[in-house]
Amino acid sequence: MQPSRLLQLEQHLAMAGQRFEIVLVPGLYDSDVDHWQSHWQRRFPFWRRVTLRNWSEPDILRWSDAIRRCLADCRQPAVLVGHSMGALASARFAAEQPEQVAGLMLVAPAEPARFELEEMVPAAALPAPSVLAASHDDPLLRFSSARDWAARWGSRLEDLGEAGHVNSEAGFGPWPHGLDILARLIDSLP
Repeated sequence: MQPSRLLQLEQHLAMAGQRFEIVLVPGLYDSDVDHWQSHWQRRFPFWRRVTLRNWSEPDILRWSDAIRRCLADCRQPAVLVGHSMGALASARFAAEQPEQVAGLMLVAPAEPARFELEEMVPAAALPAPSVLAASHDDPLLRFSSARDWAARWGSRLEDLGEAGHVNSEAGFGPWPHGLDILARLIDSLP
């Protein structure tokens, strides 16, 4: 991405903070310092980030409760940006608290069955506009399953090609293309 386009994108997303709370929801084991969520948090320090005491237990109820705590003092609707387990928790939270969520960016969601969460993740359309960004070689979610979840949730599917689990191990540091996906989602919100 050209530097001028990236600067334009950053300004656009900074202005979006006047309308929405943008909330990063990490996945299992949190997002390390080289992960795109950590890069984005450093780039946009006014964005919120969900925190948990124990990131190594795939407890979607704790994740969802952590989102609730993070949003407790928000005056604006949130755009949740969840990765992996954080994407599943974001979908669950949105289904339970639709008035608090304006939109969702669900990146490389984990396969619910892998963590025995099938009954805890909504299987119907989400109450807010959403985009599901998925990879063809994600070890935690087959692309066909990502397509299935996008259809169930009413999410626009963003095909990332072969991008692994879209994390630092797969080479996703600053991820400017992800910022573009987020900006397009925000632009689609009422």
